[in-house]
Amino acid sequence: MIAIGGDHSALSLKKEIMAHLETRGETYKDFGTYTEESCDYPDIAKAVCRAILSGECERGILICGTGIGISIAANRFKGIRAALCGDCFSAKATREHNDSNILALGARVTGAGLALQIVDTWLDTPFSEGPRHKARIAKIDAD
Repeated sequence: MIAIGGDHSALSLKKEIMAHLETRGETYKDFGTYTEESCDYPDIAKAVCRAILSGECERGILICGTGIGISIAANRFKGIRAALCGDCFSAKATREHNDSNILALGARVTGAGLALQIVDTWLDTPFSEGPRHKARIAKIDAD
């Protein structure tokens, strides 16, 4: 299951991504926000991260205006590897090399069409780079 969440600036893109996930046959859980009323992205990031770390969800997608703030908030959690991606190459690389468990997107930066391509690339790319990258991830998770 995919955890998904975004702040007020990301509501429209989040809805498009959820509809896209449904067409792919993916299951997801929406952690908010549900209105355009101003909210704080760290609260959304915390909820998604806790769902992943508890095992309730396998991976997550977080969205705010730029994707920067929400990815910073997510990466405060040990065991979370959130990657802000604005292109498909980065989405593929972060899965292959970093085994990222959260994709961060910027709703004011990345158009919906490209965002859906990034989501597909990120979801469809396995972690596949072997021992050298596993050792690097272990170093990240150790501290």
